[in-house]
Amino acid sequence: MAIEVGSKVKGKVTGITNFGAFVELDEKTTGLVHISEVADTYVKDINEHLTVGDEVTVKIINVEDDGKIGLSIKKAIEKKPERQQRNPKERTETFEAKMNRFLKDSEDRLASLKKHTESRRGGRGAKRG
Repeated sequence: MAIEVGSKVKGKVTGITNFGAFVELDEKTTGLVHISEVADTYVKDINEHLTVGDEVTVKIINVEDDGKIGLSIKKAIEKKPERQQRNPKERTETFEAKMNRFLKDSEDRLASLKKHTESRRGGRGAKRG
C-alpha cells in the first residue's frame, strides 16, 4: 500500500493511549491518530470514541522523515455543506429594525445601570442627614 499524504484509507485500531490511538493500515504500517484528530468536538476521553479493534477510515495528514504517520479521523469524514434552517415562525428583520431594537435595549440597560449605581452611592464618608 502506498502511503500518500491526503489519501483516505481504512484501518484497525490496535492501541489506545491518553494522547491518541494507533491504527494499523496494513500488516507493516501503523499510524497515530492524535486525540485532537478523533472528532470535531472536544475529546476528553478517547475511550468514549474508540475501542481497540474498531474499523475506522482515516486520512493521512503527514508522513515524517523517520517514518511516523499522522492520521485524522475527523478529516476523513466528508462534511456536507450545512444549510441554514430557519424556523418558519422566526421573523425576518431589516437591518434598521435590528439596529432600533439594539439601541432601545442598550438605552434600557444604561438607564437600569444608572439607577442602580445612584442608589448605591454614599458609601463611607457620606453625609447622613
